[in-house]
Amino acid sequence: MQIFRCPACSSPVYFHNLACGCGQEVSFDPDAQTMVAGAPHCANRDEIACNWVAEQGGLCRSCAMTETVPDLRAEQNLPLWADSELAKRRMLAELARWGWFTPADPGARPVFRMLSEETLHGEADVIMGHANGIITINVTEASDAVLAHRQEQFDELYRTMLGHMRHEMAHFLFLRLAEDPAFLDDFRARFGDERADYTAALQQHYDAPKERGPEYITTYATAHPHEDWAETLAHLQHLVSMLDSGLASGLRLPDFPAEGYDAFLEADTEALITRAVHLSIAVNHVNRALDLPDLYPFVLTQPVREKMALAHRWLRRV
Repeated sequence: MQIFRCPACSSPVYFHNLACGCGQEVSFDPDAQTMVAGAPHCANRDEIACNWVAEQGGLCRSCAMTETVPDLRAEQNLPLWADSELAKRRMLAELARWGWFTPADPGARPVFRMLSEETLHGEADVIMGHANGIITINVTEASDAVLAHRQEQFDELYRTMLGHMRHEMAHFLFLRLAEDPAFLDDFRARFGDERADYTAALQQHYDAPKERGPEYITTYATAHPHEDWAETLAHLQHLVSMLDSGLASGLRLPDFPAEGYDAFLEADTEALITRAVHLSIAVNHVNRALDLPDLYPFVLTQPVREKMALAHRWLRRV
């Protein structure tokens, strides 16, 4: 993610900021990818600290995609919803740099159902997922305590709200891309036939997970071609965002390109991945000095890199 500049004093402003230290209120314009002053605020600004520019109807582009919000009568749900929406805005802002969901993009938009396991009337069962353009997000996992428990429970130490957003959005992007028969030909050649019984495949996965092996980025990716795609595309987004954020912060290694390089404009997937991995190794070295976890604890094999290259090409739609 970029670091922005205050339109009044040019001081650094970060993606989540509502105002600069100088007192200037700011809003994020997802098309210009800048912070602006004087634009109409999203109607959710006061409630969930949404700092995006309002569009038609008073909501910003991101909030307008949310069809259902959690039960706000259960008081813990408001901050969980706010944190979940922030992750969604970050994901959407970065996808916009590849042209997704901008005014120039005529395709369908996803619909989000932001639900919580906690309601005024007791606990509810909420399953994260995507179905026919509707993405269901369990905002309960925005809680640090719940997230830490489920990271251990499911042996997914990289399980995060932003990771969920990127994974479920990948399923939606598959629907959009599958409108082109050429994509399906490419997809099936690399990921397998997505027409295989999904329910049966997931049941088999939970009953007896396959060994991950060199073909897959995660164990969950082995369950079905749809999940392989979603995990691969999510990790590609992790890597591009990590590299983009590192460069924006001034972090550079000797083999990095000159200042002004834009990771979202890079067409060479192998170069992109390699730079991101080199950056992660450098940060890992710093983290270990403080006894902190590795930044990106995954090994990217050649088959996984080839899948990422296919996903990257179609994500860029060139």
